[in-house]
Amino acid sequence: MIDKRQHALTVHDVALLLNVTEKTIYRLAQRRDLPGFKVAGAWRFLESDIETWVEHQKQGRTDTDAPTPSRTEI
Repeated sequence: MIDKRQHALTVHDVALLLNVTEKTIYRLAQRRDLPGFKVAGAWRFLESDIETWVEHQKQGRTDTDAPTPSRTEI
């Protein structure tokens, strides 16, 4: 369940956070490489999921090494 204090980030927010283009965020999300979910057709991301994903990337983990947070389309 989502912590009520946690706000969903937009593609733009995540792109700024990771210092990449919005196109990169869309591509990663569509390939399910970045944990996210859709609300009314728009991608949204939880900051805690992005932080966990970044930590896994820093450690060089692959999808088979560590599970990614669940991605649900709403």
